[in-house]
Amino acid sequence: MDIRRTILLMIFSLSLLMLWNNWQVHQGQQPLFGVKPAASTAKDGPAAGQTNPNAGVPSSPAVAGASASANAAVPASAPAAAAQTVSIKTDVLRLTFDLQGAQLVEAELLKFPSSDDKGTPELLLQRNKDRTYIVQSGLTGAPAEAPFPSHLAAFTMVSDALELTGDTLAVKFASEAGGVRLIKTFTLHRGSYAIEVEHHIENLSAQPVSPFVYLQITRDSFDPAAASTLPAIFTGPAAFVGAAIYSEQDKFQKVTFTDIEKHKSKYINQADNGWFAMVQHYFVTAWVPPQGKSRNYEVAELGKNLFAVRSLEPVGAINPGSNVAIHSKLWVGPQDQNSLEALAPGLELVVDYGMLTIIAKPLFALMTWLHALLGNWGWTIIALTCLIKAAFYPLSAASYRSMAKMKQVGPRMQALKEKFGDDRQKLNAAMMEMYRTEKINPLGGCLPIVVQIPVFISLYYVLLSSVELRDAPWIFWVQDLATRDPYFILPAIMMATMFLQMKLNPTPPDPVQAKVMMFMPLVFGGMMFFFPSGLVLYWCVNNILSIAQQWYITQKMAAVAATPHR
Repeated sequence: MDIRRTILLMIFSLSLLMLWNNWQVHQGQQPLFGVKPAASTAKDGPAAGQTNPNAGVPSSPAVAGASASANAAVPASAPAAAAQTVSIKTDVLRLTFDLQGAQLVEAELLKFPSSDDKGTPELLLQRNKDRTYIVQSGLTGAPAEAPFPSHLAAFTMVSDALELTGDTLAVKFASEAGGVRLIKTFTLHRGSYAIEVEHHIENLSAQPVSPFVYLQITRDSFDPAAASTLPAIFTGPAAFVGAAIYSEQDKFQKVTFTDIEKHKSKYINQADNGWFAMVQHYFVTAWVPPQGKSRNYEVAELGKNLFAVRSLEPVGAINPGSNVAIHSKLWVGPQDQNSLEALAPGLELVVDYGMLTIIAKPLFALMTWLHALLGNWGWTIIALTCLIKAAFYPLSAASYRSMAKMKQVGPRMQALKEKFGDDRQKLNAAMMEMYRTEKINPLGGCLPIVVQIPVFISLYYVLLSSVELRDAPWIFWVQDLATRDPYFILPAIMMATMFLQMKLNPTPPDPVQAKVMMFMPLVFGGMMFFFPSGLVLYWCVNNILSIAQQWYITQKMAAVAATPHR
């Protein structure tokens, strides 16, 4: 009993700590766990003018196939005084290109309202005084005095169409430098966030050239989810913001901005497959270089609070008058697992469920199937919870039968406590004897629950990580399952169901335990005030089903006990 008391007190203390942390964040204070990046990034980021966001042209390896330098070679060239931009629109994207380097400097996701202003689209890529998150590419490997076209070179737009009217839209930019003409072609498709990118390289000089093509994503460390009232300790894999590299050899590798700053990044340096990306909650930007061609992967700190992840691929020798085309793919959009998996193997792993992926992925697949039938993510969560409860009914029934037996012998336990008073040794011995006589397993109510914990945690992360739930309505007042309940109705229902569950459970013989258990609904209900409503809906439905199961089993056992034996 002393162990149970200690565990309950630890849970209660931790819960109070989490509640206080939520309140601190809600009031705009620093969280107790980790650092809130959102508050400092705006002050320390590129807006301070300490970093040139156009820097970071990588240096090429001295020998083809050798490992590229991990340090960025920042050229002396300065960016243009006034940026000249071109805006391109499809049915799902509005992209802005800077003619300096044909850089993709802004991307609006037209089908996703901004978390700050529902009347405006989500702005994923951007370059302004507060933020830097852009996509770059170009050529390197030329002498410093005659560089090839990079993302610092002046480009001209050589296509005409600015808006998608059919199924595809090809946007072309061209630049000449160092005896090389580079034509970048971005091909966009209706309803797709995947962009086909071609780097067409023509040798205009009288000598062979051997350029390297680089693909790069540059961004600061700003975390859009950092302003959330949900503390980092609850967000888990969904809260990761940073670089990611995937290869068949080493699989999915995350690289944090902190590790980049401390030069502790661990990732594959060379491969002929895979992809790389910048990841944040719900959204991702990823380059998929040509497969089967050897390349170098790099992460680099370009300046204060400015980081890059990139690939560097040798093109090979191009004779005078000849040309070569390098075909890549670019994703700028939501973490749509099905579309990402279709684009490149392993790309769906940016939705990171951690060690529980083996359980979480089938749960998400089941959710997707249910949503196809029901057409509403709120009802999908309810249906999924019902199916999980049905699957675990045998285990739950065993747990509830054990608790029902404990409740039946409650008066006898109280009598033993009055008999032995403060003599804990004799009291425990008498209770164990009673358990043996009545064939009660004191842990019978706990062990089945422990078995279910991995499934429940996996479902928790599925609901927290799924971009499908972002801005997804349920009914009435719940119009966004990814944000907290605006009227706190669901948390109130959850607290009520937890109180009701406690009434169905046997009362702990220890008064301290009983008081701690009475506080638990208030503590956990208080934390749920800050949780996404989709998660709270799951817990509410789970509690209601548990109450129904427990009441049914308790009543059935009471009826059996009241039946006279012949």
